[in-house]
Amino acid sequence: MSAGAWMMVVAIALSVVALGVVVYATARSMVVARSEGSSLWRQFGLGLVLMLLFFATWLGQGIAEWQTFTDEAAEHQESTAVGDFVSEFAQSTLENWQSEFLQLFAFVTLSALFIHKGSAESKDSDDRMEASLQRIERHLGTFPSHVPKGSNSWELPDPSLAED
Repeated sequence: MSAGAWMMVVAIALSVVALGVVVYATARSMVVARSEGSSLWRQFGLGLVLMLLFFATWLGQGIAEWQTFTDEAAEHQESTAVGDFVSEFAQSTLENWQSEFLQLFAFVTLSALFIHKGSAESKDSDDRMEASLQRIERHLGTFPSHVPKGSNSWELPDPSLAED
């Protein structure tokens, strides 16, 4: 077996282990965080649907890759070996994952560093919401007077009923 083949085996093994860790972590969080009385789908529907979509599309990719692999082998009058198919399938999977992880990493990093005014990822919408709430409380007279304007360390007033 060549060095390239061994590296592909190592890459496949690492990918399978990483995928197993993600599936295990998802299942474990469902067991730990699940509260009584609600259905599994209601509490963890997003994670389950995304996991099902991932495996369904990965299976679809495998079927399409197998069809392409067997067509190319027949075109060149070569035999189809499962090991060669696994190598090609792993290569295309890792290429897809690499681009997706790079895209996700770039999005997370850039959204942590920069603001796009009005986007859900930006802190400016939280700041605007807090300023609006403070303006409303000042207008209603419920904003504590001892808190300096622009400060975020305030509490709601105590609506005591014991005033006689």
